[in-house]
Amino acid sequence: MVEPRDTIEIVNVVASTGIGQEINLKHATLALEGADYDPKRFPGLVYRTKDPKTAALIFRSGKIVCTGAKSIDDVYRGLENVFQSLRNIGIDIKGTPEIKVQNIVASADLHSVLNLHAIAVGLGLENIEYEPEQFPGLVYRVSDPKVVVLLFGTGKLVITGGRKPEDAANAVDQIVKQLKSLSFL
Repeated sequence: MVEPRDTIEIVNVVASTGIGQEINLKHATLALEGADYDPKRFPGLVYRTKDPKTAALIFRSGKIVCTGAKSIDDVYRGLENVFQSLRNIGIDIKGTPEIKVQNIVASADLHSVLNLHAIAVGLGLENIEYEPEQFPGLVYRVSDPKVVVLLFGTGKLVITGGRKPEDAANAVDQIVKQLKSLSFL
């Protein structure tokens, strides 16, 4: 049987950076091919990169949020593409701006049907939110690593809030250990 840790897949990495200067978003929208800017709907310009496939949310302040990346390497490559595109339209970016990973979202599979009600009671209600009328998953707040894990009755997990890939792996290991100790796995 496949170990739950081996099923972990990063589905989204969100990172932020800044170029230290204001950007004229109307000018940038006209100059950047495929850029989308509608200030009535969203205050930032959306600029998509193709390889890797990411979306950069570029704000007037010069702050940039990269989302949609499937790895930390993709974040760096995607943002380097954005920096280069901004340089190509005359925005002077000095060096390589600092990039900070804000959130990694990953999925995993326990390969087992889960009794979420029993798990909510067994894990203790202080770190659990489980309201099946509101949401079909159990929300489990893990303190170390500081992540939130959504457990579903199908045995699927979503881990969010990590800042490095190991956070997801450590959270999955911890949950497997806890569920085994309670005889839920």
